[in-house]
Amino acid sequence: MKNLNLNKEITVVIVLYKESEDLIVKTLAQISNLKIIIIDNDANQELKNKITSKFSIERYILNKKNNGFSAGYNQGIKLSKTKFTLVLGPDCLILEEDINKLLLKFLEYKNVLIVSPTSYDEFRNLSYAGGLLPENGEKNIILKIEGDTCVESTLGACMLFETEDVIKKDLLFDENFFLFFSDDDLCRRVKNFNQSIVQVFDAKCIHQHGVIKVRNKFLKIFIREYNYTFDKFYYFFKVNKHEKLISSFKKKIPNYIIKFFIKFLILKISDSISIFSKLYAYYKFRSKFIK
Repeated sequence: MKNLNLNKEITVVIVLYKESEDLIVKTLAQISNLKIIIIDNDANQELKNKITSKFSIERYILNKKNNGFSAGYNQGIKLSKTKFTLVLGPDCLILEEDINKLLLKFLEYKNVLIVSPTSYDEFRNLSYAGGLLPENGEKNIILKIEGDTCVESTLGACMLFETEDVIKKDLLFDENFFLFFSDDDLCRRVKNFNQSIVQVFDAKCIHQHGVIKVRNKFLKIFIREYNYTFDKFYYFFKVNKHEKLISSFKKKIPNYIIKFFIKFLILKISDSISIFSKLYAYYKFRSKFIK
């Protein structure tokens, strides 16, 4: 296998929010020879000091406001000065040799716009990396591939693409997505250019699949349920398949409200927060996009 000069070819963009030092150190240790841009949406100066004392970081940005992972990725991509950019989740471990395989495959295929690795969990079991778009079938079905495979969508946890190509074609992440579905949306827009997204069989990563790092369990529930619900409504709104989703949710609202008060009164706070989060996301979505 040909070894490319990855330090000259690729910048790795990582977006942080309340990540532990141990987690990010483990991720960075595997790619320490590459150019790295870190966008910290939690503005953690202490973490920055610790990380920069251990690793050479091209740019380390502390954002005073958390505008979400989509905005953070876009910020890093625009700062990338290399021909290629790899967006990488802080909980996604990939070796430089596997990044090398990704780049070789990108250069091999003529009509590819994004390449991604095959994903495994921490126990080395095959896990979800790519598949169908949400409107075309169930997500999270693990593809048992035996070679490089074209997929409709791949996870934003590890994507390699040509920097200027993505910017010129307006294929940055839609910043209306805060946490979920932005990778699906980007991949859906790739299809408009009749280009491919390839999951590379021989390139491997280990991915924990987006564990929310907020310690407060109630806040964690709100962040997950609110953003998943809002982002899902917005995604299907963009593909003009939201009316059925909205209609189905509206029918459940009276039941949701009753359940919310019951759960609250019997002190099942987690359940009541989950219900409130979904209702709040629905009304926020309606107020913003449905006139």
